[in-house]
Amino acid sequence: MKPLLLGSLALSLAISFAPLILNETPQHQEPLYFPADGYAKWQTTSPALLGWNTQNITGLVSYLKEKHTRAFIVLVNGKIVIEEYMNGHKQWKPWYWASAGKTLTATTFGIAQDAGLVNENDAVSQYLGKGWTSAPAEKEQKITCRNLLTMTSGIDDSYGNDVNAQNLKYKADAGTRWAYHNIYVKLQDVVAKASNQTWEAYFDTALKDKIGMSGRWINGGPGKMEPFSIYWSNARSMARFGLLALNKGNWNGTQVVSKKYFESMVTPSQNINKSYGYLWWLNGKESYHMPTLQTEFKGNLIPDAPADMYMALGKNDQKIYVIPSKKMVVIRMGDSANNKNFALSGFDNELWQKINGVIK
Repeated sequence: MKPLLLGSLALSLAISFAPLILNETPQHQEPLYFPADGYAKWQTTSPALLGWNTQNITGLVSYLKEKHTRAFIVLVNGKIVIEEYMNGHKQWKPWYWASAGKTLTATTFGIAQDAGLVNENDAVSQYLGKGWTSAPAEKEQKITCRNLLTMTSGIDDSYGNDVNAQNLKYKADAGTRWAYHNIYVKLQDVVAKASNQTWEAYFDTALKDKIGMSGRWINGGPGKMEPFSIYWSNARSMARFGLLALNKGNWNGTQVVSKKYFESMVTPSQNINKSYGYLWWLNGKESYHMPTLQTEFKGNLIPDAPADMYMALGKNDQKIYVIPSKKMVVIRMGDSANNKNFALSGFDNELWQKINGVIK
């Protein structure tokens, strides 16, 4: 009888502890949560439930405040784990995305392509006509929409942010040079022409309204920092877009942008800067380029961040980090953490060191 009793006891213990084992990492067991439309309704979960080092959260928040952050959100499995507003910012208050909004443009272009309105392999001239740059006609004709998505237009990046034709001068053949340039905004003109709508009208219907975002495109950005429209929204709207990206373009069962196109956005798009997709930055690759430089740097873009992370990064440290392996989205809005910068800064790696102290 002893073996039978021992066997029964072992079975009872296994059944008793099974829920604990299954719930050890609940974010990997539950389906993704998507917030309902409306500003205030968003489920939360506690850092303690996730097994995080809760004693380090205060230090993380203090660090963020010192670094001129205005809004900081961490989602796991779609639910809010950390949400902090500081330095005079409020939950409802909009802030600019800067170049993090490039990913909105890339995603909306993909939606238009899924609808058969545009094709990334088409010449931009097919939509905008000849003379949209000041490059020689035969060079201009070689610039495709994909070149704009991948920062390989060959247009000289030393003429500032103005994207009028006279400032878009030939530097190299399309596809042979990677340079971070605001020429990507011409994709908005392409979508507008192809859809016979304004850019904002198409964006609102195709993307913004489908995932319940707020916000709008405002000409000039903060202090007229750019000569074209910059997206402004509250941090929760930025988090909604991050959640869409975490789920590969699917919002609560609706495929907003095709999975095939989404995967193209977050895969190396050319061999010059392997850490760049379709207007998304990619971590964990063997090398990278920085904005304004032609130098290739070896190693990961953000060494202390997860290797599978892809990012929407904007001037003065506007951040969307998407980490599929952790089912996590991290949002940071605010002023520059250190000095004024383009998309990337040393703040990224320093911030991830602080985040790792909480989540590991």
